[in-house]
Amino acid sequence: MVETALEERINFLDTADTYGGGDSERFLGEVLAGRRDQVVLATKFGMGGAEGTARGSRDYMRRALAGSLERLRTDYVDLYYYHRPDGVTPIAETVAAMTELVEEGTVRAIGVSNFTVEQLEEAVEAGPVAALQNHYSLLERGAEAAVLPRCAELGVGFVPYFPLASGLLTGKYRRGEPVPAGTRLEGSDALTEDAFDRVEELEEFARAHGHTLLELAIAGLASQPAVVSVIAGATKPEQVRANAAAGDWELGEDELEELSALGRGRAGTGR
Repeated sequence: MVETALEERINFLDTADTYGGGDSERFLGEVLAGRRDQVVLATKFGMGGAEGTARGSRDYMRRALAGSLERLRTDYVDLYYYHRPDGVTPIAETVAAMTELVEEGTVRAIGVSNFTVEQLEEAVEAGPVAALQNHYSLLERGAEAAVLPRCAELGVGFVPYFPLASGLLTGKYRRGEPVPAGTRLEGSDALTEDAFDRVEELEEFARAHGHTLLELAIAGLASQPAVVSVIAGATKPEQVRANAAAGDWELGEDELEELSALGRGRAGTGR
């Protein structure tokens, strides 16, 4: 996957200390050995341990970073995210502690994830937050209501995760057809008639503009002014290539307006 990504000029790699119990960082550390400077590497802390743990505390963060650096085989992280507010540690305290890492050189820039507008504003007031990573797709468009425009105002780059809606926006699921075995949505209640209505509407929009549904799923987000990158996973090299190709389509203002109209009244309540 990484080799293909680099071949396709994808150089922003996103992981976290909890992914695969640390194996995601470990694997990236192995494959990037000797060419660390070719990528912009992002990882996260703040979702390990039991509920109620002060995962946003300075001590927890520093222990987490030390572990990530060891697994990644590097002495710095380009972008370090606070994965999710712990509900215990004041956000300003966490961001202040993260800012220390930038000053020390072990982190180049700091980010936050799964934040509301209010939490984002508190974080930005406390330190130089470069990015916000939240859930956003053309089927879950709650971010468009408040967080996305606020990021644009604050100069914070928005990085959507789950842009393909667990595969719903890849075209692999079809109305009236059996769900492919082993896929994320096997046994899920997400494959409703309403979901298929929305997917087919988006697919028709993409087709009318000479593109595929998957290309629209990524390009439709990447073309939003505040969005600086889109986190799209892949399990096969051809999926990496398809994701990269989707980034070549930049929707114009008229296309974005038309796309926005498709989701009005159904944007959801995401952060």
